[in-house]
Amino acid sequence: MSMVQYEEIEARSAINRVEGMPFRWSLNPYQGCVHGCHYCYARRYHGFRELDAGKDFSSVIFVKTNIERVLRNELRRPSWARETVSIGTATDPYQPIEGRYRLTRKCLQAFADHQNPVSVVTKGTLALRDRDILAALSNGPGCTVCFSLTTLDRDLWCRLEPGTPPPRQRLSVMRRLVEAGVHAGVFLAPVIPGLTDDRQNLEAVVRAAAENGARFLGAQLLYLKPGTREHFLGFLERGYPDLLKEYRRLYPGPYAPKRFQEDVKSAVRDMKLALSFEDHARPGNVLRQLTLGV
Repeated sequence: MSMVQYEEIEARSAINRVEGMPFRWSLNPYQGCVHGCHYCYARRYHGFRELDAGKDFSSVIFVKTNIERVLRNELRRPSWARETVSIGTATDPYQPIEGRYRLTRKCLQAFADHQNPVSVVTKGTLALRDRDILAALSNGPGCTVCFSLTTLDRDLWCRLEPGTPPPRQRLSVMRRLVEAGVHAGVFLAPVIPGLTDDRQNLEAVVRAAAENGARFLGAQLLYLKPGTREHFLGFLERGYPDLLKEYRRLYPGPYAPKRFQEDVKSAVRDMKLALSFEDHARPGNVLRQLTLGV
């Protein structure tokens, strides 16, 4: 992996209105992510800074040093209706640099102080550090922590998500958060056609989630928007060239056919039923919105 360059910047806003997604508000303490997941839909945002969505996304990370102050100002506004804010929709809020800057923790504390509900999406094991605030939010205004998993297969994990903590470490942290009173579970996403959509892989993730006490599990199929699409197809060409023809058939646009998406979600639902896996997702949380109730 290449050397990482961190650039401190000042954010003009903290809470951002989201268009075209199933949640209304997001907050991202960083831009870019050293996890370097080849399928990440947030890669395209680096293009807005005239950077490469491929190599620069995981090697040039922007740190929004003033985000806590901006956030507190926004939470004080009379017009703010205390809607749920999703943290980590375009970056991982618990990537390693968070250990130094603690921006995610500071923002969580601001949300707790203002009794504002949040959702967190992460692959980062550093989330365990914040179990005190996450538990207080879970038992107060509301907090959902979604641990993203695609596979337990070591080779696939290393190829797809080269900078992330091992999947079983994520599950261990999730379990400890649940034990601490945090409403935490698994986001089986993205399900990647030809790589992670086979029954054996899906069952392994669902079973491991259940065994580690996940409070919920949802799934979502891969989608490929411009920026991410070019990078991911290049990744396939280098590592899985036999899949390219099928991907061009499945993805003439950003999304696979609805029937294909529903087949995957139906399979995951059946696996959950077979394991007596019962969701305890709270109304309005981002996991349920993202997965359409899988």
